[in-house]
Amino acid sequence: MATLPVLATFAGALLIGGLLSFFIMNSLTKKKRRKIVQDAEVEGELVKKEKMFHAKEKFQELKVEHERTINERNSKVAQAEHRIQQKETSLNQRMEEVSRKKNELEVQRENLMQQMEAVKVRMEDLERVRRQHIERLENIANLSATEARNMIMESMKDEAKTQALSYINEMVDEAKMTAGKEAKRIVLQTIQRVATEAAIENSVTVFHIDSDEVKGRIIGREGRNIRALEAATGMEIVVDDTPEAILISGFDPVRREIARLSLHQLVIDGRIHPARIEEVVAKVTKQVDEEIIETGKRTTIDMGLHGLHPELVKLIGSMRYRSSYGQNLLQHSREVANLCSIMASELGLNAKLAKRAGLLHDIGKVSMEDPEQPHAILGMYLAEKYKEKPEVCNAIGAHHEEVEMTSIISPIVQVCDAISGARPGARREVVDSYIKRLKDMEDLALSYPGVVKTYAIQAGRELRVIVGSEKVSDHEAEKISMEVAKRIQDEMTYPGQVKITVIRETRAVNYAK
Repeated sequence: MATLPVLATFAGALLIGGLLSFFIMNSLTKKKRRKIVQDAEVEGELVKKEKMFHAKEKFQELKVEHERTINERNSKVAQAEHRIQQKETSLNQRMEEVSRKKNELEVQRENLMQQMEAVKVRMEDLERVRRQHIERLENIANLSATEARNMIMESMKDEAKTQALSYINEMVDEAKMTAGKEAKRIVLQTIQRVATEAAIENSVTVFHIDSDEVKGRIIGREGRNIRALEAATGMEIVVDDTPEAILISGFDPVRREIARLSLHQLVIDGRIHPARIEEVVAKVTKQVDEEIIETGKRTTIDMGLHGLHPELVKLIGSMRYRSSYGQNLLQHSREVANLCSIMASELGLNAKLAKRAGLLHDIGKVSMEDPEQPHAILGMYLAEKYKEKPEVCNAIGAHHEEVEMTSIISPIVQVCDAISGARPGARREVVDSYIKRLKDMEDLALSYPGVVKTYAIQAGRELRVIVGSEKVSDHEAEKISMEVAKRIQDEMTYPGQVKITVIRETRAVNYAK
């Protein structure tokens, strides 16, 4: 029991010590807080003063900037006002000048009006005097003014006509002389600038072989190989006593070339029998067709021509295997194209268009669409079909004068075609058939009544027909010329064109004794 008071005393002492510690700590905290608050108030006052200072500085800067801007604006306004004042002054001066000139013009106008009135009066006086003179002249000449004027005009017209006719005749004569010289110069220069070899083609191809033993293999048992080859190619294979050679005869150069290439492949291969022959001929035919197209493309590229229809390109390639009177058709067409290009350039025309027409002018000879048509007309239809220009189509159709020439390029193509065909050695014709053709031409013209003599001249390109003047009139002579031309065109075969000239003349012969 004695311990309870002791514990109570100890507890009380602890309580009193804790309270004292609390009061002491609380007192220390209040002082610290007061100190912090005071420091904060001091620091805030400093920050406030600093911010106020910065704000004043910024305000001063803005104020200065504002004043500077206002001053600049005021300066600009003042300058604008000054310019406006200057313009107003200038306008006022101009208005004064205009007003002054207006007054001067008014004065000049009044002066001109007065002068015009005076001139009018003088004109009336002059007209009165003129009428008086005319009346005097009419009385003296016994002619009215209208009659005298007409006489003078007629006289002047006659004199002008005489001078004009004289001048025209001089110009025409000079033009004829100049045109003749210029035409000769152009033609000679064109021919000299185009050099083409004269290659004559035959209707027989010689196929060379290494030995005559191959001939038996080509003939085959009982001739079956050679018969199969002739049936497949359409050519005549001649195996005769000619050493180491076989002749391929036929008038179609394409099929003749197919036969030659087929024989070449068969001999190299060594297997020669009907089935193999048909296979090789079919293969070679396809190769030749491809070569024809390639030749056409290469030709158009070499000539610098583009935009041709593929069918026209194929026809151009086919010309390589065609000939006209022994002259290779592709070589002839290329030569005509070059001649046309040069001649058109000399004359200041479209050289490309002329070259195009020259290359295509004989495509009717290689087309099989309508063999009864003249090749020039057929070529023109083909060119129209494949959208060639009208000038090119007309030049193709008119180069043998089957149609009327409507383009300046047409006579150029006609002339160049004649130049190419007339070159020495370019074409050939068997002498017997040539002489027979000329004789038939002369006999045809002699069959007409009133014809006295006929002469085929210029290698058969012109037929002179002499008629009796007492038997044939001028109208009948013209009729004979037309009928002979039509009959030659319908009944005979000839290169180029034939000119028919009918001569009717009257001769009076007397003798002085």
